[in-house]
Amino acid sequence: MIIEYIRYTIPAEQEQAFLSAYRAAATELRGSAHCLDYEISRCTEEPTSFVVRIRWDSLEGHLQGFRKEASFPSFFAKVKPFFENIQEMRHYALTDVAGAGGRPGG
Repeated sequence: MIIEYIRYTIPAEQEQAFLSAYRAAATELRGSAHCLDYEISRCTEEPTSFVVRIRWDSLEGHLQGFRKEASFPSFFAKVKPFFENIQEMRHYALTDVAGAGGRPGG
């Protein structure tokens, strides 16, 4: 498994269009056997900062699978208007440091 993180800076006046574009592009993500899940988070301290997180089955599944599927051009057309707003787009592998939070006494 590999995780793709895409950090965006989206001006307030483009926020709804950005979220709508990814809502529409979710059709292609859901339709791909290579996409395990996805989410978009917005920074509470800096509301123009967004992070798209997509979990792929593998790096090859993303780059050679999803990007070569018939549905990719449709996905790309939906999110392309925001590519100039990308601050970072990289793939990450999990390390062995992980865990779940808990409550004291719980």
